[in-house]
Amino acid sequence: MSIGLVGQAVGLFAVTNIDDIVLLALFLGQAAAGRGWWRVVAGQYLGFGAILVVAVAGALGAGLLPERAIPYLGLLPLALGLRAAWRAWREHRDGPADADDGPERRGDGPAMVTVAAATFANGGDNIGVYVPVFATTDLSGLLTYVATFLVLVGVWCAAGYFVAGRPGVAPLLSRWGHILLPVVLIALGCTILLGGL
Repeated sequence: MSIGLVGQAVGLFAVTNIDDIVLLALFLGQAAAGRGWWRVVAGQYLGFGAILVVAVAGALGAGLLPERAIPYLGLLPLALGLRAAWRAWREHRDGPADADDGPERRGDGPAMVTVAAATFANGGDNIGVYVPVFATTDLSGLLTYVATFLVLVGVWCAAGYFVAGRPGVAPLLSRWGHILLPVVLIALGCTILLGGL
């Protein structure tokens, strides 16, 4: 494992995942009082793991996702954003949801599957970048990229937690996160869809 290759992996990860910090901060901001943060981290690893599986398979010639299919990944965050908007509107209209209203009730934070789906959908462009990079490296290089990326997912989660916990940010996310999250997810979905069509 060469230092230069690790540096390239760090740079590639940072450039392709900078937008994830905002999404992670919003998700972690919903995980009030630290009770649901582990679901966000697990969901982030699950979603990013799926991105890596598809990118490695694509690099090895499996071609799981044709290039023209990648923009349709935008349907995932769009659907999640519309669902979150519907939930926020319903809570505003009817009051807070009952305690058994599902895994995303206020105070528990988002469900692991929600975070994983949003991460995977947001990573559609990552797949397009990772496949050619992975295809042009040997097995040792591929393992270096994957190991570095998996370590950096943890760093990204910590950065999202740091952003969500900032004195000026935490009250903002607590008060407006239920509105900001649908807006960000819908915008993300539209950007992915329109960017590839």
